[in-house]
Amino acid sequence: MVKYFLGQSVLRSSWDQVFAAFWQRYPNPYSKHVLTEDIVHREVTPDQKLLSRRLLTKTNRMPRWAERLFPANVAHSVYILEDSVVDPQNQTMTTFTWNINHARLMVVEERCVYRVNSDNSGWTEIRREAWVSSSLFGVSRAVQEFGLARFKSNVTKTMKGFEYILAKLQGEAPSKTLVETAKEAKEKAKETALAATEKAKDLASKAATKQQQQQQQQYV
Repeated sequence: MVKYFLGQSVLRSSWDQVFAAFWQRYPNPYSKHVLTEDIVHREVTPDQKLLSRRLLTKTNRMPRWAERLFPANVAHSVYILEDSVVDPQNQTMTTFTWNINHARLMVVEERCVYRVNSDNSGWTEIRREAWVSSSLFGVSRAVQEFGLARFKSNVTKTMKGFEYILAKLQGEAPSKTLVETAKEAKEKAKETALAATEKAKDLASKAATKQQQQQQQQYV
């Protein structure tokens, strides 16, 4: 079984403002659980869509009952990949995120679509879907319930963080156009992509090493 979540949110800011704020969300007072973010890939397609992939590191505190099931050396951080597609012509932005470690314990997949609000063109609506699953025999339902509750809590923090950043941007110079933003981002991505890729490889290697250690401990 998979726990499913569907939610609708509205930000009282234009789609252009929300698009600009999306890339400036971290840090903010409500995102202390977000430790790092790195751009792994970014490109502008021939039809002027902006494609991005980011690697984020977030804290992953387990409930006490779950800590008893796993060795003390299990990483307490979760590595998350975020793919996004920005379509300026139709004024939509679609993101898809999922965790790449702790997958045996729990996988949380999220899909968000940002578009102009149908009732107020100066506002932005967000359709958010999530799927929470676990392959742990015997406790998968409890893990999924915990994961869904934490996800809902993080959504609240995400929206507050969004509103905080949007408030900071109000009154400043008009946001740069998508083409200008994409051009600057592409140049920056060239500088950071290699470092981010190496970091991702290192994180994956460490996760694999820890998994091997855990497997070895099971046979000791």
